[in-house]
Amino acid sequence: MFQRALCFAFIALPVFAAGPTFVPDSTFKGAALTGWHTSGAATWKAQDGEITGTPSAPAGGWLTLDKSFQDVGVYLSFKCPAGCKAGILVRAEKTATGMKGQYASLTEGDQALYNVTLDANGKETSREKVKPVASMARVANTPPPPPPGAAGRGPGRGPGGRGGYRPGEWNSAQVIVDADIVRGNLNAVNGALGSGATEDKMGGFGPIALYSGGTAPVSYREVGYKDLGVRVAPPEVTSTKFRMQRIDEFFYSWGVAAADINHDGILDIVAGPYYYLGPNFTEKREIYLASTVSPSVQYSATMVNFSHDFTGDGWPDVITTTAGKPVVLYVNPKGEARRWSSYQVVPTIMTEICQLRDIDGDGMPDLITGVGGVLSWATPDKANPTGPWIIHKISGPAGVVAHGMGVGDINGDGRVDVLSSLGWYEQPANAASATEPWKFHEQAFGTGGAEMAVYDVNGDGKNDVVTALAAHGYGLAWFEQKRDTDGRIFFDQHMIMGDLSDKNAGGVTFTEPHGATSADVDGDGVPDFIVGKRYWSHEDSYTDPDPYGPPVLYTYKTVRNKTAPGGAEFVPELMNNRSGAGSQLLAIDLNKDGAVDIVTSNNRGTFIFWGTAKKKK
Repeated sequence: MFQRALCFAFIALPVFAAGPTFVPDSTFKGAALTGWHTSGAATWKAQDGEITGTPSAPAGGWLTLDKSFQDVGVYLSFKCPAGCKAGILVRAEKTATGMKGQYASLTEGDQALYNVTLDANGKETSREKVKPVASMARVANTPPPPPPGAAGRGPGRGPGGRGGYRPGEWNSAQVIVDADIVRGNLNAVNGALGSGATEDKMGGFGPIALYSGGTAPVSYREVGYKDLGVRVAPPEVTSTKFRMQRIDEFFYSWGVAAADINHDGILDIVAGPYYYLGPNFTEKREIYLASTVSPSVQYSATMVNFSHDFTGDGWPDVITTTAGKPVVLYVNPKGEARRWSSYQVVPTIMTEICQLRDIDGDGMPDLITGVGGVLSWATPDKANPTGPWIIHKISGPAGVVAHGMGVGDINGDGRVDVLSSLGWYEQPANAASATEPWKFHEQAFGTGGAEMAVYDVNGDGKNDVVTALAAHGYGLAWFEQKRDTDGRIFFDQHMIMGDLSDKNAGGVTFTEPHGATSADVDGDGVPDFIVGKRYWSHEDSYTDPDPYGPPVLYTYKTVRNKTAPGGAEFVPELMNNRSGAGSQLLAIDLNKDGAVDIVTSNNRGTFIFWGTAKKKK
């Protein structure tokens, strides 16, 4: 429960797409209201895709679609001047006395979700705000208490009020009703209209309706809807440049690592409770007691895996990290056929993404994570590696974000720096003995994504940043490093993939790029970006945009092109559309054939994508 509550504190309110977070089945573009009918005290007309409702009495009236739905998503833009009342009704179910359903009020001073009833003339007879529900669930239940430090993190607000509402100007709204929960976004701010339980116990069924009331007309455009009861699974596709091997069909972990666990000279794979023995990866053994997870209603106990000889005995150990839990070290039993001894070495962490890199140059990789609100690096105590690790500060007391983390030399001084979605931290010369936080350079690298890649994208000699912009939304971008006349570093953002309304590289658009890494996949000497969709990030629910979209995995080839913005472009190639990513992707040459292999573990299973070695000339 704490894990769920912690996630709520950090990611309940991302900014999603400028348009709908789903691909509509239909969007109104015409001038005839065929397929709709009216009721109540309002007149309706349409022209060039814009629908105008003019109330003839303050109680107003409705424009109702002839088609009915149970689970449905609705998106539209609206303009409601002073005196106007506007809203969207979903599951407008007929009753003995009129209709009932869930109503999203879009009126100035009243942007909220209600359960409402209407009489036979369309006049509202009752309304009650929907009862709050847990933020990351498909079925309504009692919301968990807020985690420590989460006070005041209410619904999204922007300039002009809740969700940035702009009276008399064009705004956007989205309403999704699924099972017995209704959720509403306003001006792309998730939850700005709230979320809550329907009164129909999942049984409601009825059309969509638009409302016009008060004393002034309302205008609607881009009115689109999608039947969410339909799930589409496209035929499986795998790139001809890779050979896919699924080494497990079940959900054990969001993370994956590789090491020679059994000392036979061959790399093995670690994913959650198991290690899989190379080179065939058909045999697996438990590290700790294994229990498969139902992705519909449960989260994996492991977000990120790393493997290294942390104890110094010559055998690779394993650490697991999960936001809201301590970091656990599992010590390799040196070939003995048994489960491994475990030790909590870092107290409860606050990041879903962690990195393992040698910060201080002593040959021991260090864990970069968030502890107690402070972005930190932790390293084993050489005198007692299974005891509490030594924790060093990177940030001040409010430097932790749940998503987005990178490591690389930004300023070219030979020391690795640490990045988050908020900016980058410059490593001091004496990181191991420093008592003060590292120097912080503010830079918005999105709202928090996955592992952030640091490399020279355009070949100008300066390291750039490639990253997902929102782990639970849309967006990929690269940030070109530049310097002013005084040598100060700043970054220009170049979009790779936006939302559904944007023209994206290769025509590719997907949501939830929660897992990413970088490697020279094609062997041209320039790193490429590897990223995938984390399917059902928050269980089987519509908490996130397009949760049922194909779980894709892509390589984005870095192409240096002087005519492209910033001197480079990214060309996507689909690796697979049924595997997706977790919280961590691994790019490594498993079989030492000179080709990069990609490994992913998530709620679809654990997969190896074997790269194709170049033929020797």
